[in-house]
Amino acid sequence: MIKKILIIGAVVTLAACSQEGSSTAPAASATTQKIAPAKNSAPPRANFAQVARGGKLFQTNCASCHGAQAQGEPNWRQPRADGLNPAPPLNGTGHAWHHPKKMLMRTIKYGTPGGKARMQPWKDKLNDQEIEDITAWFISKWPKEIYTAWYQRTKGS
Repeated sequence: MIKKILIIGAVVTLAACSQEGSSTAPAASATTQKIAPAKNSAPPRANFAQVARGGKLFQTNCASCHGAQAQGEPNWRQPRADGLNPAPPLNGTGHAWHHPKKMLMRTIKYGTPGGKARMQPWKDKLNDQEIEDITAWFISKWPKEIYTAWYQRTKGS
């Protein structure tokens, strides 16, 4: 399990390092400003340690509904007999990337808005840093094109 998380983290790190158009400011001075990413690019994703922590937390707390690879439940767009929606994919193939990071984290913390799904609040089990780590993990699974579109749409918020 840890080996799998390390491999995923290494792939994410390599992908983040190889993104065209991404840049960061030199660490030479506290007054140095960050260079803005090119119009059609996004900054590198979360760091390896955060993604690794998030992967472990996701497997422990989220995979039973959202799947081990964040693929979601089958027929996630179709309400069940009880009227509740199945767990959607979080790996970039669903609609999660349409939402700002803060909204994704708020949904984890407080549960599904409107009671249309089974997502219960995790605020009593996960702290804010753990929720952010989980979010970083599933965002790291998004293809580059989806991540870039999400970043441009939400500016990473």
